[in-house]
Amino acid sequence: MDRKLLSLILLALCSCAPASDGAQSDNGQMVSEPMVHRTAQHDYRLETVAEGLERPWSVATLPGGDVLITEKPGRLRVVRDGTLLPEPVAGVPEVVAEGQGGLFDVLPHPDFTSNRLLYLSFSKPLAGGESTTAVVRGRFENDALSAVEEIFEAESRGRGHYGAKMAFAPDGHLFVTVGDRQAPSTGNLEMHPAQDLSNHHGTVNRINDDGSIPEDNPFVGRDGIPGSVFSYGHRNQQGLAIAADGAVWITEHGPQGGDELNLIVAGGNYGWPVVGRGLNYGEGTPIHSTITREGTEQPVHFWVPSIATSGLMVYDGDAFPEWRGDIFAGGLAGEVVARLEMEGDRVVLEEAVLYGMGRVRDVRQGHDGYIYVAIENRDGAPTAVYRMVPAGED
Repeated sequence: MDRKLLSLILLALCSCAPASDGAQSDNGQMVSEPMVHRTAQHDYRLETVAEGLERPWSVATLPGGDVLITEKPGRLRVVRDGTLLPEPVAGVPEVVAEGQGGLFDVLPHPDFTSNRLLYLSFSKPLAGGESTTAVVRGRFENDALSAVEEIFEAESRGRGHYGAKMAFAPDGHLFVTVGDRQAPSTGNLEMHPAQDLSNHHGTVNRINDDGSIPEDNPFVGRDGIPGSVFSYGHRNQQGLAIAADGAVWITEHGPQGGDELNLIVAGGNYGWPVVGRGLNYGEGTPIHSTITREGTEQPVHFWVPSIATSGLMVYDGDAFPEWRGDIFAGGLAGEVVARLEMEGDRVVLEEAVLYGMGRVRDVRQGHDGYIYVAIENRDGAPTAVYRMVPAGED
């Protein structure tokens, strides 16, 4: 069977209502039991990790079992033994909690057990009411951050599109995304800040865990180019995941359509806003001069219409063995978690494994092999973080 046809069939099958393991009582009424969500390869239940959260943005699990959750207004929360602690973590830096700004990613160091280091990305206030993407790290002990130090500050200015996703590579390097900051497109797309290597607008950055610059970064030694820049020509990369083999994957928002899944290569130009598939808001007219262009990288996968990509994960756990090596992408406007089945660096099938729960802000694999999903409401109404657990487990 044609793979595209198979993908459409699976999407249709998995877009039906989840099955409920209900049982009838003596009076014939259905007694509610945990709902089982059916997918092509694994059935699962959703467990509530924490609720009553204000715009949860990022989730991380710690080796001891704690779950960390960032709330966009500027709070880092702890879930311990199934309970959301009432007090947020002390020591979090001041953030610009306006518009698209706030507290973003939380990421433990790969050697967290021994060094207790946590990394936070956020919108840092600057003089004159401006802000930029920044990263700090600090020691997490006794439910507080200490010895907090800034290790990255982007040379970028604008209204939104902070990027601000972080991920550690197997070799210990830290990758950080910075969006194009909603810099306006002028008549000359070639002069857009995302195409200007003298700043961090629209870049993926690679640094050492202390913020220093790796000597083998592609633009090190080039006058006027920040040494941290690893790739450029991006719009707003709110999904970042690094596979066990070191492959760096991002998802980035298109404007009106044209969300992309990109495999990042050192020094690559990903074309924004010269190349792409999105349209001007409201007008529906093309933004880009072309879809493809020599010297720019093409997406591995794209979404038209847009799902508003946010959160990305390459699964390598044991809880869902048939999903190992698959990429999971969250969608805000699409209210979806999409599973992308991979063959090498090609997407051969897309399946909606979670849908209709709300705006999916983050998708993360926990130490337990379960999949954690943060749901956000645009209006700030309280929402929850869930985890996907195999249906057969108690």
